[in-house]
Amino acid sequence: MGSIEVANHKPHALCIPYPVQSHIKAMLKLAKLLHHKGFHITFVNTEFNHNRFLKSLGPNSLDGLPDFKFETISDGLPPSDADTTQDIPSLCDSIRKSLMLPPFRRLVMKLNDTGAGNSNDSPPVTCIFSDWAMFFTVVAAEELGIPVVMLITLAACAFMGLCQYPALEQKGLVPLKDQECLTNGFLDTVINWIPGMMDIRLKDLPTFLRTTDPNDIMFNFVKEASEKVHKASAVIIHTFDALEQDVLKALSAATPNVCTIGPFQLLLNQLPEQYISKHFGYSLWKEDTKCLQWLDTKATKSVVYVNFGSITVMSQQQLVEFGMGLANSKQPFLWIIRPDLVVGKSAVLPPEFEDQVGVMRSSGLTLRNQFQIVSYISESD
Repeated sequence: MGSIEVANHKPHALCIPYPVQSHIKAMLKLAKLLHHKGFHITFVNTEFNHNRFLKSLGPNSLDGLPDFKFETISDGLPPSDADTTQDIPSLCDSIRKSLMLPPFRRLVMKLNDTGAGNSNDSPPVTCIFSDWAMFFTVVAAEELGIPVVMLITLAACAFMGLCQYPALEQKGLVPLKDQECLTNGFLDTVINWIPGMMDIRLKDLPTFLRTTDPNDIMFNFVKEASEKVHKASAVIIHTFDALEQDVLKALSAATPNVCTIGPFQLLLNQLPEQYISKHFGYSLWKEDTKCLQWLDTKATKSVVYVNFGSITVMSQQQLVEFGMGLANSKQPFLWIIRPDLVVGKSAVLPPEFEDQVGVMRSSGLTLRNQFQIVSYISESD
């Protein structure tokens, strides 16, 4: 009975990331840190990404622990290719239309159901840690009387830039009047009224504003998301004070309870190796570490590492041009190429490129463990 009483007094954090690789990675690192501090954790993936994790990490990879569990909700989207990142505008449109709100609300209510016959042995959810882009959680938190903490995975200056979209729209600077604004110097317009970011240019702000369509999904999505952040109980920004002191001071004046506890990875590195949840994986692609042997043969800090992340796409021409630029640098490089990096087709480099540089293939070039690779590049002898 004593163990049950202790468990029921644990703080229970429900953590929900925006459903793309980098955001999941950041939220899972935060969840691990909270778990180490004594929180019961429920980590929420979309059903689509849950299945991708099982495919990439193994069928038992999300079994979790008694006090670190994984749950799923629907993303409200039709089925899509299980090996690629979902269409980002479609995801954002689903969030704006609150298609994820009902399943999220039901999940929280299920976790908090203490009625007779309920098999749930977890303590009630005491707080929600939500990616700032999943702003429907603010509505659910208000309805259920649970505090919500928003995690901003961007740099503070990038988030501050997004927060200016309503003001930029009111001043008539965005949406752009026409396509010529992209090339006629209009983007060099100086914006001198953003707190902590004086005299930057329009083109220095996040690029979602570069649209001529007032109904553009991404423009309106980030505008709404940045406005909802101010309704949160607290905000965590994945940065640190010394890096962005001025803009953090400005954000703190406008947003209550701003916390900076990054970089998460440095904090995780301090946890003991035997700490089980530290080793939970987060790759949506099957990892292949054969390149680490190759890196062992290279001098410290001699390898150029190239990774376009999980969302960026390019044309076949851009892929080849970038590749030839790397080849002509005459530097050893490790280039992570997703299968879906090229729009509408598989990412394939021409034979002459491979002949010139001597490509070491990694089973479809789907190697993913970025932290381990970067550690090797910066530290190996």
